[in-house]
Amino acid sequence: MLLRFFLYGVLGWAAEIVWTAGYELVSGTRKDPLDPRVRVRMTPPERWKLAGHTYLWMFPLYGMGGLAFEPCHELIRGWPWLLRGTIWTLAIFAVEYAFGRLLRAAGGRCPWDYSYARWHIHGLVRLDYAPVWFAFGLFMERLHDALRGLG
Repeated sequence: MLLRFFLYGVLGWAAEIVWTAGYELVSGTRKDPLDPRVRVRMTPPERWKLAGHTYLWMFPLYGMGGLAFEPCHELIRGWPWLLRGTIWTLAIFAVEYAFGRLLRAAGGRCPWDYSYARWHIHGLVRLDYAPVWFAFGLFMERLHDALRGLG
């Protein structure tokens, strides 16, 4: 179980780094270091650095989330893929929102802030990310099946 926790944590970190680098490349904006609710323009050389980022706080979330995902996957394994993807989307939104609220309560702020986005909820989740979470949940099913034999 510890090995799978580690693998899910590392995968989450890697996915977030790739996602943020790609997002900044495509959008041409990055977080303002003084106000994470604001996006600032990047120069073309800054965009092509592909400097993705994540937070140390995210490792335990990704590790525990991956482990919590496994029994849920077993429960819904035989259900239609459209329903499973919808469930993963809603579950990821719920965990992201709850963990963001917890971090805000504990430290005064959440490391991510989506307030700049059009379809955000309290700056903690972006509803326009639903297709990403849908696909990611279905990908995680495949990963879980591949990792089933690991301690």
